[in-house]
Amino acid sequence: MTWTEMRRVRVQAGEFAVVDAGDPEAPPVVLLSGGLTSSYVWRQLVPLLSPWMRVIAPDLLGAGESGSPPGADLGLAAHAESVRALLGELGVERFALAGHGRGGGVAQLVAVEGGAAALILIDSVAFDGWPSKTILELREGIAEIDDAFVRSWFETLFERGMGHRERLSDVDLDEFRRPFEGPDGLERFVRVVTHLDGRGLVGIEPRLAELEIPALVLWGEDDAFLPAELAERLGEALPRAAVALLPGCGHFLLEDAPETVAPLVFQWLRSQYLGITHEHEEGPVTVTLGRRPPEDDRW
Repeated sequence: MTWTEMRRVRVQAGEFAVVDAGDPEAPPVVLLSGGLTSSYVWRQLVPLLSPWMRVIAPDLLGAGESGSPPGADLGLAAHAESVRALLGELGVERFALAGHGRGGGVAQLVAVEGGAAALILIDSVAFDGWPSKTILELREGIAEIDDAFVRSWFETLFERGMGHRERLSDVDLDEFRRPFEGPDGLERFVRVVTHLDGRGLVGIEPRLAELEIPALVLWGEDDAFLPAELAERLGEALPRAAVALLPGCGHFLLEDAPETVAPLVFQWLRSQYLGITHEHEEGPVTVTLGRRPPEDDRW
């Protein structure tokens, strides 16, 4: 059973499982998770956005509830092509994009091809910083993995990837690793890991510089997989970027600090994408941000 209602949409590369919430006529926002996670990453953000926007959160092919076609290209550039095909099937031409981890790399490749009106990158793969050392080591030993290894690997992923591991419940952890359990799941895991590449990201700076759209770069200051320096590089490459580093948080920002990140993303999209100015609401609303002091503060 999936965590929420999902629709199935077939494109040439395979069949997507997609969260499609909110008014179909509302401005769309596309949420892209990484290849070894799923749309479950966005579970606390979807209800916040859907009253205002059409929220489209697919599981990338090979991940979550989406299809994992044997022999299919699950590389970064191929994911970008299949996401654009998905948006075509859904009749979406102009959209906001948000990507986490590898989904952020896909979001960059989708954005530079046009159609994006706003871009959010959360602890995103970027430039020559991907594949990370952790992923390279995983790929080297891929022939020796078994079910027990996969279960342990997901535990370690979130143990290292969060600043506040206690905030992820056993139920949540089980949901993330569920698609990769059993013989079919193990085969799926191997297929995804084998295709964890960074094609298209090295040398992408000139194309990012052409994106004259509002961009928000959010990062866990203690990200163990993708160093916070990548956030600053993305902020420098994107001409209209705001950069925020959250202290005490790791790679999985929406697990570490949903009470901060979800309202921040919501208010930023309302302002920068929907063009709705902030109105005072009764009662305290606190959003705490922290970042290393830069020479010129972009926030």
